[in-house]
Amino acid sequence: MLFMHETHRVIGRHASAFEDLYREEWLVALAQSSDARLVWYLNHAMGSGPAYQVVTITALSDGVAWEDLVHRMLLGDLSDLTSRLDEKRYEVTGKLLTPVYWSAMQELDLAAVPTDGCEHELSVYMQDTGWPDAPLDDYIELWNHDYWHFMRQIPPERKLLDIQACFQVAHGSGIRPEAILLQKIMNFSTLGHLLTSVEEYDPTTWPGTYMTKGLDLRDQWESKLLRTSNWSPMW
Repeated sequence: MLFMHETHRVIGRHASAFEDLYREEWLVALAQSSDARLVWYLNHAMGSGPAYQVVTITALSDGVAWEDLVHRMLLGDLSDLTSRLDEKRYEVTGKLLTPVYWSAMQELDLAAVPTDGCEHELSVYMQDTGWPDAPLDDYIELWNHDYWHFMRQIPPERKLLDIQACFQVAHGSGIRPEAILLQKIMNFSTLGHLLTSVEEYDPTTWPGTYMTKGLDLRDQWESKLLRTSNWSPMW
């Protein structure tokens, strides 16, 4: 299973039209095959970063499905739609991802992914991207042993984040080493506490914990708050 992660810098005055194209045409076109589905359409949350930035994640059954999608976009039935999407964005950057070995999301039943654009409530995700200066496998293992296992022990009423998936870049795609945590925000009051209680998250006050151990593998990462559209297949 592969996941195509794309970040779109959308032209502000075309933001609604860009989303309509994804909802009414891209979503429907991918549903015509059995090996590709749009799974997330996410907007950078207002006030938390760049304006009119959209993240989309498309699931692909395998490398052949990715190649087929490429041909559809370049020379096939998706070429015109791709051109019209390009007219409504400044740029798009993409990377092909694979699930890490412990990710809860490994194989996805593509036939079960909604393709009707049905509306639902909104959700917010925290997307953490890390670039270790140590071996990538060591970083992924740290996330597994010192973060994921810890997060699973937190009672639901106190849980800030639920890890939906963890990815690493596929060979030859994107920056290496790089890994991504996609986490659904479960408690917004706890999020507010996280944002305003800097001292409590100072790694120097947490000897032997994940925050301190992480500094041995990386000291830079990026967090984005991403809000689903009200029709995103997964939310």
